[in-house]
Amino acid sequence: MSEIPDDLKYGEEHEWVKITDGKVRYGITEYAQDELGDIVYVELPEEGEEVKLGDMAGVIESVKAVSDLYAPISGKIIEVNTELEAEPELLNEDPYGKGWIAVMEIGDESEVESLLSAQEYKELIK
Repeated sequence: MSEIPDDLKYGEEHEWVKITDGKVRYGITEYAQDELGDIVYVELPEEGEEVKLGDMAGVIESVKAVSDLYAPISGKIIEVNTELEAEPELLNEDPYGKGWIAVMEIGDESEVESLLSAQEYKELIK
């Protein structure tokens, strides 16, 4: 079974979200990277970009498929993990740590409530 940390929230498109001081750091879950296989390329969202919940906010390319990355909530991208440009495999090796994708300012606090708990996410991927 994939690791699903209890201290994170989850999006239905297999993103994890860590909320700190009105900001969210997000990435893809261990389950998502397992399904994708070896990741060979990541197109990151743009810093300063305003995104809405569910908007495409990047692309992940693996040996199996090309997948769109979706914004887990609405907000402004304030930082992206540029290490992924040179080392996309960090998404496979450390999806909840060094493999984070971006940091956003939360645009709509109410959307945080729509994110899944670890238990709800476990049910989703059964």
